Amino acid sequence: MSAKKRVRQNEKRRARNRHRKTVVRDQIKGFTAVLAGGDATKAAAELNKVVVLLDRTAARGAIHKNAASRKRSRLTKRLNALKAGKAGGGTKDATA
Repeated sequence: MSAKKRVRQNEKRRARNRHRKTVVRDQIKGFTAVLAGGDATKAAAELNKVVVLLDRTAARGAIHKNAASRKRSRLTKRLNALKAGKAGGGTKDATA
């Protein structure tokens, strides 16, 4: 009987975690769109939203805290590149 309960619990948790990850991805896409627009102040506001969401998602265990930290770092690098006047920034080919 407890195995059936575990299956039910796992299904609920998986659905919850999938939703949280989807929300994070959507928020990151929004940040990327604003970043492409070139408005640094709007992008900074969007980044703040993303960071809060990433930290909350990591705290709840949907993603690992280091993964959240890595994403936060990379997104911040892209914003800083925009502020510094570089085009794009933060891409793999830009570092080569």
